[in-house]
Amino acid sequence: MKLVCLVLTSLAFAFSAVNSAAADPLIGQPAPDWQLMNWLNSAPLALKELRGQVVLIRWWTAPQCEFCRVTAPALNEFRADYSGKGLRVIGIYHHKVRSPLDPQQVAERASEYGFKFPVAIDPGWRSLKRWWLDGHERDFTSVSFLLDRRGVIRHIHPGGQYVKGDADYAAMKGKIAELLTEK
Repeated sequence: MKLVCLVLTSLAFAFSAVNSAAADPLIGQPAPDWQLMNWLNSAPLALKELRGQVVLIRWWTAPQCEFCRVTAPALNEFRADYSGKGLRVIGIYHHKVRSPLDPQQVAERASEYGFKFPVAIDPGWRSLKRWWLDGHERDFTSVSFLLDRRGVIRHIHPGGQYVKGDADYAAMKGKIAELLTEK
């Protein structure tokens, strides 16, 4: 009985996350610009430079975010499988611990997670607030946005994790494939 309750609770959470993302008023809106100057694995990128590509952006933190750690393989897989077809994966780190922000520790954690895609540091959560938190009550800060080739927000994973085999992973993968077919 306990197992049935656990499974039903997990399914309800996944269903709720997918449905709340689909209903988010940010869907269909142009992505706001970002103010990100400190980048790993890349020179600084402006959002307008990414037009013409499908862009998956994941705000993440470490070391305490278990959701970020278990989602890392999906990000790496999506980059490996779809970058040749026009997908660009971007990681944006937001610092959540009391200790001072150390870009070297961010670089070490990104390397540990296997991130070969560009990773920016969002000091003070300036871009995260503009994109996700300002004026909204949110359950998570480890959010993912999927932008179409015109820079319009087409899918949001509102936080938590997406792991191969779960509904959120399937939804993200399906939406990436769909957007890559659009011209």
